[in-house]
Amino acid sequence: MGRVGSAARGHARRTGTVAVAAAAAALCLTAPAEARPAPTADDPSYSATTSVGVHNAYEQAKYPYFADALDSGASLLELDVWTNAFGSGWRVSHSNPLGNDNNCENAAGQDELRTKPRDQSLAGCLADMRAWHQAHPGHRPILVKVEMKDGFNGEKGRGPADLDALLGATLGDAVLRPADVVGGHATLDEAVQAGGWPSRSALAGKFVVELIPGTVEENNPLDTLWTDREYATHLRELSAAGQLGQAAAFPAVHGAATGDPRTRYTDAALRPWFVLFDGDASTYVTSGIDTAWYDDRHYLLIMTDAHNVAPPIDGTNPTETQARDRLSQLATRHASFATADWYPLPSVLSTVVPRG
Repeated sequence: MGRVGSAARGHARRTGTVAVAAAAAALCLTAPAEARPAPTADDPSYSATTSVGVHNAYEQAKYPYFADALDSGASLLELDVWTNAFGSGWRVSHSNPLGNDNNCENAAGQDELRTKPRDQSLAGCLADMRAWHQAHPGHRPILVKVEMKDGFNGEKGRGPADLDALLGATLGDAVLRPADVVGGHATLDEAVQAGGWPSRSALAGKFVVELIPGTVEENNPLDTLWTDREYATHLRELSAAGQLGQAAAFPAVHGAATGDPRTRYTDAALRPWFVLFDGDASTYVTSGIDTAWYDDRHYLLIMTDAHNVAPPIDGTNPTETQARDRLSQLATRHASFATADWYPLPSVLSTVVPRG
């Protein structure tokens, strides 16, 4: 009886410590960027580290439930989302544009994780994230990469503002918003270059949502407004109206390119709303791209298909040494995240190393 009581008191002390730490981190995050404590070697900025992500973490062959992906230790988890009018809602699937095919279950709370039918909508995946978040206060910051397979569909209630509303309704204050980073600055670019991202401890318990154009969207000759440009326009308009706090995601420039890849946007006023960049690891490493440019400006750089960089290693089951060596290699090339299908290696997925 005494041992049980002692354990309970110990749990209460630990829970209280986590709550105090989470509250302190929240206060730090909501302070203006210039008033936040400067990141240190022991508590680096979010942009000063390199970590590991899992490609298409919603697939049941990788994780039976999305809660398992969240438990994996990975710093980045990817979802594929469809919005076309031939199906309802925001669908999460790799190749089925009409329905859901995933490991999400729409848990109403932590007690329902791994108990309900899967193949749920994006709202169901976000509900699982919220339930898991409640069960793991102060968890590592997790970047949720959303590939909008066929882009937004505002006519069906699946536009940028609708996504913001969905993220806010499900994740609430667990989502890092662009306004949290901008603070008193004019744009994301200005804020990130001036003070960088919050420290990793300040982002404890947070999800960061990244948006990229999808493969169908990018190959559709009739689609002239891709996800990246549409959401960046949304950010600019919200900021102009003094309503940036409504936005809940960060658009990324998709595709490795030399120089400043934002010059592809003919409307120069959109460029300062991009501080995430996402492309093929091999291209970044072998095409003469100055990846230090991203690091120097505190931009986040996601390098995909990390296993294909020469010499290639297995995309799913490399040895732990091979995977760690590849992570170190890409960290020296200034990646913020190296992604692959290394879900069988949780010890690697949870690794965070200095960037650069």
